[in-house]
Amino acid sequence: MKRQERHVVPNPDGGWDVRAPGARKASSHHDRQSEAEARAKDILANGGGGEAVIHGRDGRIRDSDTVSPGNDPFPPRDSKH
Repeated sequence: MKRQERHVVPNPDGGWDVRAPGARKASSHHDRQSEAEARAKDILANGGGGEAVIHGRDGRIRDSDTVSPGNDPFPPRDSKH
């Protein structure tokens, strides 16, 4: 099974998009990067977990965060929020 990912990337017209790898269209669009990051993590949690990959304004990866499945009774203790 391939690892699930969602990327938070800058939109050329402004704001931030949440995209699945290889997707032609964004899953969602947001004015603020923090809103896009939260939505990416929601999508991953609802889909069984995966990796949220956060890009900077220059398009380069600046951070990533592993997201547990939404129904995990024993989630990992991660210092990131």
